[in-house]
Amino acid sequence: MTHRHSPSGPVHSRPHPAFEITFDGRPLSAMPGQSVAAALWADGVLSWRTTRHSGKPRGAFCGIGSCFDCVVTVNGEPNRRACLVPARPGDAITTQEGHGRAELAV
Repeated sequence: MTHRHSPSGPVHSRPHPAFEITFDGRPLSAMPGQSVAAALWADGVLSWRTTRHSGKPRGAFCGIGSCFDCVVTVNGEPNRRACLVPARPGDAITTQEGHGRAELAV
């Protein structure tokens, strides 16, 4: 006899259907309860910001909101930690360049 193990088995639950978000204009799927970082990772995206001075790519580092390597622009709002922000249907996620505050540039 073969048993399949699933975290949904003991509670007899079924996940809600996936929904669409976009990353730099490209559609991708996210699941209810996923963070923006998890949705990006699931789609193979590992980097979604560049550093202020050298322009080096960054993505998630700690995954728990302690660092700021995963900041991203969500629906036009910069400096959102992708590991803490829940993905919502229709979210427009864009790569954040530098400090994400273009209006403060000199």
